[in-house]
Amino acid sequence: MITLFAAMAVCCGSNKNTEQTSQGSVTTIGVEEFAKVIGKKNVRLIDVRTQKEYAETHIDGAENIDVKDANFAQNIKGIKGNVAVYCRSGKRSMMAAEQLSAQGCTVYNLDGGIMAWQKAGRQTTKE
Repeated sequence: MITLFAAMAVCCGSNKNTEQTSQGSVTTIGVEEFAKVIGKKNVRLIDVRTQKEYAETHIDGAENIDVKDANFAQNIKGIKGNVAVYCRSGKRSMMAAEQLSAQGCTVYNLDGGIMAWQKAGRQTTKE
């Protein structure tokens, strides 16, 4: 019983969730850690929402590659290294993160998406 409690405390005590894939990894992180990650020079920031959503508001420095676009797989082909992704709430970006990870990227997914980013008072920009 104590072992089960200790395991639950370790798992539940962190807002990070890392999923290893056969090639890379996906780590879902909160706003504060995401801000630190995207502040690094070796991280590519991708907004996977539609062009319309991106034009309304996005994180400064993000490029827009719509995960729902029929050409998404082709559009991300060749992306390597560290990638940070986000969408509106975190669901679409997880789909994109899994595809990027499968091609060898280390991916950071924003938990709660741009909604969490804005709720935390972080700055966004418009096109």
